[in-house]
Amino acid sequence: MTVSDLVHETSSALLANKVRTGLTMLGIMIGIASVIAMLAIGNGSAASIEASIESIGSNLVEVTPGAQRTFGGAASTGRGTANSLTMDDANAIAVGVTSAAAVAPNVTTRKQVTAPGTNTNTSIIGTVPDYLQVRNFQVADGEFFTDTQVSGLARVAVLGPTTASDLFATGTEPVGQQIRINGNIFTVIGVMVAKGGSGFSNPDDAVYIPVTVAQQYLTGNKYVSEIDIEAQTSDLVTDVQNQTTALLLERHNISDPSQADFSTLNQSDILSTVSSVTSTVTYLLAAIAGISLVVGGIGIMNMMLTTVTERTKEIGLRKAIGAKKRDIRLQFLFESVALTVIGGLIGVAFGIAIAL
Repeated sequence: MTVSDLVHETSSALLANKVRTGLTMLGIMIGIASVIAMLAIGNGSAASIEASIESIGSNLVEVTPGAQRTFGGAASTGRGTANSLTMDDANAIAVGVTSAAAVAPNVTTRKQVTAPGTNTNTSIIGTVPDYLQVRNFQVADGEFFTDTQVSGLARVAVLGPTTASDLFATGTEPVGQQIRINGNIFTVIGVMVAKGGSGFSNPDDAVYIPVTVAQQYLTGNKYVSEIDIEAQTSDLVTDVQNQTTALLLERHNISDPSQADFSTLNQSDILSTVSSVTSTVTYLLAAIAGISLVVGGIGIMNMMLTTVTERTKEIGLRKAIGAKKRDIRLQFLFESVALTVIGGLIGVAFGIAIAL
């Protein structure tokens, strides 16, 4: 039997029962399209999360109060729940850690913020001008506060775009307006560029004030919630983390690193952990989608079994006129391959369309 004979016989057999052929191919189409779509969802989600993490700062090292923790434990232990880091620690890091490009201590709390006729409950972040550099922030309107305003306890505020829209009506210029935080009046001097949520918080829904003002009027103590450090290059992130750890252990008179009253976490740790989690999720999604592909394959097996049973007389007739077992096997194998290839190609097309 020649190839042209196989093609002719296959097309005739498949077209003889178009509905059954179409339903059989549908199983393969759905299976392949599902696998491609699920892998695309997993990889796309991973890329989106990693981009969000990278957007919170470049070459970032975070120092938080409390016992050493991993990235996975960050959410459960909270942020700034212990009091062990001070502005003096931040100043010492800025001077003593040679690989650091910028250091930004910050105090984070949550308060009710009011403006004439409106109010919102949002995050209050007390920090310093270097926060812009460390966290890759930009000011869209007005300006950020200066070192002079930080040291002078100036009650000025820079609003995230979401907070600005919550407090002031569309068309109203926030810069120059006054807001009230915890009973204290602040003058709005700027509005940040929209950045989007980072997966842990939304920097657009926040109010940024001088760290000294936050300590004086909101927390009432000298401690900070976090110290963010930007390394000069990505290659120096680990060096910054090690230098910072050694410096703070010495300042806090701690000889055993396992007893440290602070923890450090660099951006690479976060990205590697997230990458591991998202890879597992992607494989899980692909495995779930793969089940439908297996079901589609079983559908083809079932159809071919039914076809052989229905065409017993045809098989006998072919053998009677000289057809060999090999020719008969090739015919049915060719039909199953044709079903798989055609359904697979259509499934790939659908999968790519869904992925896009």
